[in-house]
Amino acid sequence: MNRQNKIKSKLFYGFADIYGGGSFLVISILFLVFLTDVVKMNPALAGTIPLVGKIWDAVTDPIMGNITDRTKSRFGSKRLYLLIGSFLAGVTFIMLWLSFDTSEMGLYIYYLFAYLAFSTAFTIVMVPYNALLPDMISDYTLRGSYTMYRMIFSAVAAIIAGLIPNMIVTGFGDAPQTGYLIMGIVFGILFFISIILTFSGTWEIDKVIEPMGIRDSFKQSFTVFKNRSFRLYLGIFLSGQGSADFITGCVIYFLVVVLRNRDAYMPVMAAVLISQLLAMFIYQLIIKKHSKRAPVLIGFPIRIVATLIFLFFAHEGAPILPIVILSFIAGLGTAASSVTSYAVLADLADIDYLITKVRRPGVYSGMGTFSRKIANGLAIWVIGILLSLFNYDANLAVQSALTIDGVKFMFIGIPIILMLLTLYFTVKFPVNRKTYNIVTKDIERRMDKSTELATDEEKEMIEKITGYKYDDLWDKKNAALE
Repeated sequence: MNRQNKIKSKLFYGFADIYGGGSFLVISILFLVFLTDVVKMNPALAGTIPLVGKIWDAVTDPIMGNITDRTKSRFGSKRLYLLIGSFLAGVTFIMLWLSFDTSEMGLYIYYLFAYLAFSTAFTIVMVPYNALLPDMISDYTLRGSYTMYRMIFSAVAAIIAGLIPNMIVTGFGDAPQTGYLIMGIVFGILFFISIILTFSGTWEIDKVIEPMGIRDSFKQSFTVFKNRSFRLYLGIFLSGQGSADFITGCVIYFLVVVLRNRDAYMPVMAAVLISQLLAMFIYQLIIKKHSKRAPVLIGFPIRIVATLIFLFFAHEGAPILPIVILSFIAGLGTAASSVTSYAVLADLADIDYLITKVRRPGVYSGMGTFSRKIANGLAIWVIGILLSLFNYDANLAVQSALTIDGVKFMFIGIPIILMLLTLYFTVKFPVNRKTYNIVTKDIERRMDKSTELATDEEKEMIEKITGYKYDDLWDKKNAALE
């Protein structure tokens, strides 16, 4: 059997998303709580740490994308950085959970440095990883299959990362600093192993390397925004993932402040995460029969309804069973955003190839990874700002009515707004199996592999997909190379 079709190959490809999905989930759920409730940092100040990190990512992610496309080594241009980044990923994750007895400004400087180090390591691993699939697999449907295996690993990682860290932390009772550190070490090792496994079981197809300087690298990175499909993809990615980040970032505050029931964390998170795993298998079948947009179009309306019903149980003493059931239903929709976003990303490199005549999946991966961090960082920053505005005080056993209503809005209202935006961008997104085949046919035509002329309908569709006039495509100037 061709190695591309082996289940073993799909499994090894998916392992690294244990880090990609798990690390961000742990940070989304626990990092702000760690800073506000354990380190005792002001919520507004703590929330700026990921925001500053996003400014740093605006520099590192595009550079890494271009470095990835320009690297030549015996391990390949992508896998080399999986090897290098595996150790860095483990160490920098542990750094986030160290505790110190010093001034608030001293703590701020350290945790800002630790977050920047983690974010850089994440870039070194995930930009090449997100760019790897187009250099492994060329078939549209087979790419979808690989993506589904990756998403299944991400969902399994979410179950582990959503439940085990909190168990470790709470298991240390009156010594939360120790609990957070032990959790960081355990998961740092897990993330290291997951990346190494993907490095060992994947491959890359040989390609021509285009030399490029740093200055041109930046210019090239930002040309991706001229690609209409990429702009719509960003709308799906940022709003979809952002809606999930708000819920994971607020879940502990919601349970403690609104429900006043921290013990509900385990059943609520288990319901969400298990349903996400089940949804991955369902969406795999849906993508095969329909399009990569279908998971969002089916899952998000379900998630919106479940989130709205939460309003009826957002009070102290609310029964846990209906909350767990609603969490399970909402989880079916939450998985849809990740599935659609990552399934679509690999195809954007082919659309860009038609635009620029240059293979640069690393550039798209870099900008996509940057966008994912923007969604996560902005969510944590906004949560921190809003907690401060709503007068959250970690030292109070019972919060004010303003704080309670504010947390409800963050946990329910903001995610619904973002989900509606996700649906809008998904409906507008023009790429499906039929239109993707039109793109690949046109690439073959321009490579002189086909003598068939494009129809007016095909030209119109290609212009809709790319955002360029048909006659302006297949030009290196579109990538700012000349």
